[in-house]
Amino acid sequence: MGQKLLKIKGKLVVVFLLLFLVSLLTGCPQRRPEQQVPQGVPRELIEEPEITVFMHETGQVETMLLDTYLEGVVAAEMDPAWPEEALAAQAIIARSFTLKKIQEGGVEARGTDASTDIQEFQAFSAERVNDRVKAAVQRTRGEAATHNGEYINAWFHADAGGITATAKEGLDFQDDEPPYIHSVEDPGQEITVEENIAWEVRFGLPQVAAAVQKITGQSPGNITSAEVLETGPSGRATLVRVGNVELSAARLRLALGNDQMRSTLVDKFTVEGSQLVVAGKGYGHGVGMSQWGARAFAEQGKSAEEIVDHYFKDITIEKIWE
Repeated sequence: MGQKLLKIKGKLVVVFLLLFLVSLLTGCPQRRPEQQVPQGVPRELIEEPEITVFMHETGQVETMLLDTYLEGVVAAEMDPAWPEEALAAQAIIARSFTLKKIQEGGVEARGTDASTDIQEFQAFSAERVNDRVKAAVQRTRGEAATHNGEYINAWFHADAGGITATAKEGLDFQDDEPPYIHSVEDPGQEITVEENIAWEVRFGLPQVAAAVQKITGQSPGNITSAEVLETGPSGRATLVRVGNVELSAARLRLALGNDQMRSTLVDKFTVEGSQLVVAGKGYGHGVGMSQWGARAFAEQGKSAEEIVDHYFKDITIEKIWE
């Protein structure tokens, strides 16, 4: 019996020696370090999440990977033929926007994480997705912009007219000015379309009076004059007077039609006869990333991360998942 035990022990020693030698030759598998995510981000987001999307066109709810959804967003929000790094910058912005909105509860009215209704969330077009868009989303996979560990308000617009806006002047933002939003020079005007370089629009006074009434609850009376009373750091109109009523220029722009009054970076705001005449440059609220500026920077050789970093101050572009 003693000899049998010695033989068994000897065999065990040989087995352990063999295992030790194998581990030396092959190397022990290393435990992957726990991935760091921004403060308050659900732990399940350390891997690319599946999200629910309300499809505005069909009224159905679909489930898809977040980056699949982002491909449709990037293709809808920016020209898919533009340089890949501009599209990649849009992907970082769109991913940051989506993650922040999901963290805040998504689209409560639909019971979903996101929506293809531009009034509720972001534009979306699966039909416009091409290889360039797919490459841009994949190149920035998992990347999102944060400030002090929180996702930023990832605002963007078409053309800044040469200089971006603060949130208060461009959006009539009522909370404290976000520390990562600042007014910076924008190169988009060098390559943008003609209508963004200089535009002029005329509104009938009855339409203007109705817009003022809707915004303020006050009648502007007989509108014989209009003027800009205050401007912000970028030179955008922030407070205007129409007739006998003072109101936010940003809110008036939305009420009159943001495709008509293309921005609040105006150099003419006056009454001529029976019309309010507004002229200016740029297209959009002017806050955050300028899309035409992103294209200009991409054509200069800037990376997507460098582009986003230009428009948002003191941010970190984090890799939320691999």
